[in-house]
Amino acid sequence: MRLNLDVLLILDALDKHGSFATAAESLFKTPAALSYMIQKLESDLNITLLDRSGHRAKFTDTGKMMLEKGRLLLNAAQDLERQAVQVQSGWEKELSIALDDSFPFEALLPLIADFHALNKQTRLSFTHHTLAGSWEELTHHGADMILGAINEPPTSGAWSYKMLGTLDNVFVVAPVHPLASSTQPLCNDRLSEHRAVVISDSARRCHPINSNLMDEQPQIRVDDFHSKVTLLRAGLGCGFLPRHIARPWLENGELVEKAVLSFREKDVAYMAWRNHRDGLAQRWWREKLLTSTLLDQLYR
Repeated sequence: MRLNLDVLLILDALDKHGSFATAAESLFKTPAALSYMIQKLESDLNITLLDRSGHRAKFTDTGKMMLEKGRLLLNAAQDLERQAVQVQSGWEKELSIALDDSFPFEALLPLIADFHALNKQTRLSFTHHTLAGSWEELTHHGADMILGAINEPPTSGAWSYKMLGTLDNVFVVAPVHPLASSTQPLCNDRLSEHRAVVISDSARRCHPINSNLMDEQPQIRVDDFHSKVTLLRAGLGCGFLPRHIARPWLENGELVEKAVLSFREKDVAYMAWRNHRDGLAQRWWREKLLTSTLLDQLYR
């Protein structure tokens, strides 16, 4: 390859400083050395980068294109250098965090801001999953960490986990729903007469989780809690929600909590992480999450 980064640096300096003398001074070279390298590239590629007919050399159209594209290469090279130094120092290039859909993403915003303030080059990647799907991201799809996963964790030396606490489940309907007027705790026979709004399990390989679900009950399935809440508020079904998700709608009266005789009252939630990817970014997130008050507020 006849193009090298040194020539691109010269073109960049020449554009910024306007003359060979000041450009050479900024690069700790002589003007003659700069002129020679540019002329050599012009000769090697049979192109003209600078118009030298006037008192001061000006970029030709080819030179302008080379300057513009060259700066992209220079930025990429600088980014590569930073990433190499960062990886050597223990900071990962990317950190993948899988969230159970019951985990409120907005609660992570302060931690994301704090992490970016460290000015590391680690790219954060967040994905959202339901039920066994969060565990599947860890065990099959390479997530570095998972947050809010429910049900018992799979056993393996490849990852570690910590129980965060429990999520309270509440059965809710809209005030216009037929079950809203019931004054007695609801039995399974009564529930089976009404359509349940159910979140599908995003897992494709792991055994799916069915929580508070009766096979004989008519269902409408959705992929996330936002869609489920929308249907519940519209009175188009009934169902269970984690209390922290239901709370604002219970407080403003758009949903009503009803007592149920037999149901799974609590789900145990976990945080887990891959052991062989124990980089500095993962450690930072793990420590911040476990020492913050965020998890205490979510899980009792």
